Amino acid sequence: MYTSHEDIGYDFEDDPKDKKTLKPHPNIDGGWAWMMVLSSFFVHILIMGSQMALGVLNVEWLEEFHQSRGLTAWVSSLSMGITLIVGPFIGLFINTCGCRQTAIIGGLVNSLGWVLSAYAANVHYLFITFGVAAGLGSGMAYLPAVVMVGRYFQKRRALAQGLSTTGTGFGTFLMTVLLKYLCAEYGWRNAMLIQGAVSLNLCVCGALMRPLSPGKNPNDPGEKDLRVLPAHSTESVKSAGQQGRTEEKDGGPGNEETLGDLQAQECPDRAGKNMWALRILKTLSWLTMRVRKGFEDWYSGYFGTASLFTNRMFVAFIFWALFAYSSFVIPFIHLPEIVNLYNLSEQNDIFPLTSIIAIVHIFGKVILGVIADLPCISVWNVFLLANFTLVLSIFILPLMHTYAGLAVICALIGFSSGYFSLMPVVTEDLVGIEHLANAYGIIICANGISALLGPPFAGWIYDITQKYDFSFYICGLLYMIGILFLLIQPCIRIIEQSRRKYMDGAHV
Repeated sequence: MYTSHEDIGYDFEDDPKDKKTLKPHPNIDGGWAWMMVLSSFFVHILIMGSQMALGVLNVEWLEEFHQSRGLTAWVSSLSMGITLIVGPFIGLFINTCGCRQTAIIGGLVNSLGWVLSAYAANVHYLFITFGVAAGLGSGMAYLPAVVMVGRYFQKRRALAQGLSTTGTGFGTFLMTVLLKYLCAEYGWRNAMLIQGAVSLNLCVCGALMRPLSPGKNPNDPGEKDLRVLPAHSTESVKSAGQQGRTEEKDGGPGNEETLGDLQAQECPDRAGKNMWALRILKTLSWLTMRVRKGFEDWYSGYFGTASLFTNRMFVAFIFWALFAYSSFVIPFIHLPEIVNLYNLSEQNDIFPLTSIIAIVHIFGKVILGVIADLPCISVWNVFLLANFTLVLSIFILPLMHTYAGLAVICALIGFSSGYFSLMPVVTEDLVGIEHLANAYGIIICANGISALLGPPFAGWIYDITQKYDFSFYICGLLYMIGILFLLIQPCIRIIEQSRRKYMDGAHV
């Protein structure tokens, strides 16, 4: 159905000479590229895995603060939503500071959010500390992890993204068990303190995000220093050489005595201050140029002549993303409560349904990634087929009231949601690698809006009807509309092409 952005007929470059292609590099599809996969894998464990396990903390918050399910669900939704909604703005950080620095700062902010949340006196406090602070830090670490894998792989992009994003499944399983144990042994407040310490490992993952091409990557500050500072040093050497030659021409001991007197009169402290002032000015100048360049790239990508929004298929993709993610998030947040309503707590304690989704989700990402990389298979067809399976599972879930039935549907949800590993690949096919950071930032922003509104909406529906069934049906219906919107766009494009050919033939 779709193959690549070339087939779709979308290209940002006005001049073919300006097109950027990745040159052969020893780390492309090998070498340090696999360290990028490992780094991204642990980022997904620490961020997405923790967020998918928030159902455990959601139950604790309900018991602690005695608020409605709809209001309490906003804590988890804010964290998940802001992680993704800030994507376009994190693209500005990446253009300015680079992926490595952005991810390290994000790890620090995320850890701080977890720690501050341990001292929450009410749900509204958690909105700020956990929803906003921890969510912002998660977003700053998450987007660089996805972008760096895309930069390091060409031939095995789907497989690499699939392997790295399996961290979500592993993380969901591990973090669910860990949070349950910590809450039972130490209470939810101490559990959040410990989780805050664990989240500092995001800084280690960020440190592994080495720029691909040393000396050519504009995102690496070390490389900027190599380009900027020697220029000033060369000018200093030239000016010093010119002064030396002038003194040689003038010659004579009188000049040497004058130079000695000047050196004697010069204050060492003043010379040191002047040197530090010069360095500070150079640093400020470099930072200003870098921020300006990053903002220009970010702005042109969204609102300039090369705007992503001129790509009709990409706009349809955004519309799909607005409804897709809530259908995946709602089961994770509300399944622990649904299990209690169906009196299945004992069976669920033995093997939680969310863990079933997480484990099968791992296999789904890898298998779908391998299938999508096959030369005879279109990544778009795999992507759409997985979406149809997921929306069908969402419609069937409310009909199941036994543990076995729920387990089967959760397995289907876990496997079909493996298409998340294909989202960066599909996005890159639509816009090209040079616009991946900005474009994927928009997509996860749309997903964030879906994650932000979905769980509170389900909780609100339950407060009104005392059932979760209608929330699944409504979300599934909206999800189906998003999929159909994706399918309509290529049909419209084919009709337009046929009409142009007909008009051209008529004019001839």
